[in-house]
Amino acid sequence: MAITAFDFEKPIIELENQLLEREKQEPRDEEAIRALREELERKQREIYANLTPWQRVLVARHMDRPHSLDYVHALMTDFVEIHGDRGFADDKAVVCGFARFRGDRVCVICQQKGRDTKENLMRNWGMMHPEGYRKAMRVMRLAEKFGMPIIVFIDTPGAFPGIGAEERGQAEAIARNIRDMFGLRVPIICIVIGEGASGGALGVGVGDRILMLENSWYCVISPEGCAAILWKDRGMAERAAEQLKLTPNDLIALEVIDEIVPEPPGGAHRDPQTTYKNVGEALSRHFDSLRRYPPEELLEMRYRKFRAMGKFIEENA
Repeated sequence: MAITAFDFEKPIIELENQLLEREKQEPRDEEAIRALREELERKQREIYANLTPWQRVLVARHMDRPHSLDYVHALMTDFVEIHGDRGFADDKAVVCGFARFRGDRVCVICQQKGRDTKENLMRNWGMMHPEGYRKAMRVMRLAEKFGMPIIVFIDTPGAFPGIGAEERGQAEAIARNIRDMFGLRVPIICIVIGEGASGGALGVGVGDRILMLENSWYCVISPEGCAAILWKDRGMAERAAEQLKLTPNDLIALEVIDEIVPEPPGGAHRDPQTTYKNVGEALSRHFDSLRRYPPEELLEMRYRKFRAMGKFIEENA
């Protein structure tokens, strides 16, 4: 299957094409094939190790990148979806339910994008409505009742800003979720697998551990939105991405997140299986570390974790 490529990936594409041609030749030159594979991996590592913040934003949005349900199907068994918020509707931009992860029962909350136009219309491009946040909290409450840890897969360009969503209480739904997630007496792990934009992400993003894939981003606003506000020009998005400190490396330095989950050379879209393996190992490791804490200590740690974010000291000149 052909993979959509960015301009900065042209050297990778050239090597991939050379490798394909070499593999078709008879008799096969195994030494030359091995050398090309090594050069391809080296070039992938070199390019992806030096991506700009804007380039990471582009990779996070790649159409072939694994989505939330891909991780659920790869890492979990016995998934049962729970529908609706019991108040208005079933928001398809978020998929919630219960599954087994390495033998343990877990709750999963998945912000879900589509693969094509039809599916994106159904999923609303991963932009949740108020009923989506209320559905997520309903399912998380059930998880708390049955003592199940919660895994949240974050991948959204933001909460849906439509008039209907505002009329139904978008801001209230997000604010209530943020408040109530601080009180859930079970472990919560959130992982940003693509885009983590603004309150749309934070409305399901309060956790004991916050993880990010290597080529994801997490910020108060999209680079385009920031550019439109500050410079009245969405074309300044690349500059905005530089200023927003939205990459995993920036955020771990600022102590906003707890771990960067590595992606294979060339990004998650080039090797989903390795990405699933890395995510599974990270989730398992953090759950093992959280199990030993009683609920009261878990809640206190969660509160202190978020209370410490954004601290600064102001000194008189």
